Amino acid sequence: MTIAVDFDGTIVEHKYPEIGDEIIFATDTLRQLIKDGHKVILWSVREGKLLQDAVDWCHERGVDFYAVNKDYPEENGAESNKSFSRKIKADIFIDDRNIGGLPDWGQIYRMITNHETWADKIAEASASAQLSDDAPKRKHWWSRK
Repeated sequence: MTIAVDFDGTIVEHKYPEIGDEIIFATDTLRQLIKDGHKVILWSVREGKLLQDAVDWCHERGVDFYAVNKDYPEENGAESNKSFSRKIKADIFIDDRNIGGLPDWGQIYRMITNHETWADKIAEASASAQLSDDAPKRKHWWSRK
C-alpha cells in the first residue's frame, strides 16, 4: 500500500518553519509500516532546505521514505516541470488536517493493518454506545432506598 504522510502537525508538533517535538509514536509507527512493506511517502508543503531538514530529522530516527513529495523516487517532480502536479497518488493520506483530526499513531497503525476506515470506527463506537445504553442503570449511593 502507498501511504502519504504529512510532516508538520502529523509527525511533529506544529512549529513551522522550525521542527517541533515528535508526536508520540509517530516514527515508531512509520518504521513499522515501512518494515511491513508499505511505500511511505513524505508529503509536505516544505520545500528546499526546510524539506531537507525534515527528511534528515526523520532519517536520524530511522525513517527513510520511499519518495519525498512525489509518487516514486525517480520522478523528476514539479521543480523541473512547472506544469507537473504535486498531487500524490496514494492509497492513504495521513494528515492532521483530516476531517476528524489526527488519530493517535497506535490507532492509525491498527486501521491500516486491519484495513479499517473511519466509517468502521464510527460504526464500532456506535454499537458500543448502544450496548452501554441498554445496560441497566446503577443507582448512586445517594439515591439508595
